[in-house]
Amino acid sequence: MNCYRASHESSLKSECASYQPFEEKSERLPLAEASGFYYFAYGSCMCPVDLKRSLGEHTHLYVMGHATLPGYRLGFFRRSRFRNCGVLDVVRDRRAAVEGVLYYLPWRLSAPLDLREDGYHHEAVSVQHRGQTYANVRTYTVTEKTTGEHAPNDWYSGVVMRGAATCGLPEQYCWQLFHHMSQLQVGEQLSRVAR
Repeated sequence: MNCYRASHESSLKSECASYQPFEEKSERLPLAEASGFYYFAYGSCMCPVDLKRSLGEHTHLYVMGHATLPGYRLGFFRRSRFRNCGVLDVVRDRRAAVEGVLYYLPWRLSAPLDLREDGYHHEAVSVQHRGQTYANVRTYTVTEKTTGEHAPNDWYSGVVMRGAATCGLPEQYCWQLFHHMSQLQVGEQLSRVAR
């Protein structure tokens, strides 16, 4: 293990230790069924604090908890101009599954969420949450995917990991996600040195 990965693993452990997962409770849902929509987040939107930054209101009350999206995998198939780094996307892969956070958001947050997800489009998916299947759940996927993956920066990686830890994604999945982001960052650094 190189020093870069060792320092990032150490910071991940300390960062994750400082966040307490949400308890998954049905009483978190203050909305009637017709007054909102289900939303599956798998990237920076897993973090309710970061989501609040874009939507203008607290979103932790709308967190239902950890959910699984079968038949997809994660990848960094977009370079964000705003974040100046690679950002997450989901692509179909029947042998894989993506872990994330299921929200039940009020309709008034639909347009601000679309603005946040510039460069992405809606995709209706089915997710598993607490032994139940939720169909017609909104997620976002990159509209113009790149052929290769782009490394995320440290800030984006931190927000993703904070959301994963806070919302109770499985530890093994968090480590896989962390290692994937770390490998992309190391690869990008090595390619810069080789130039």
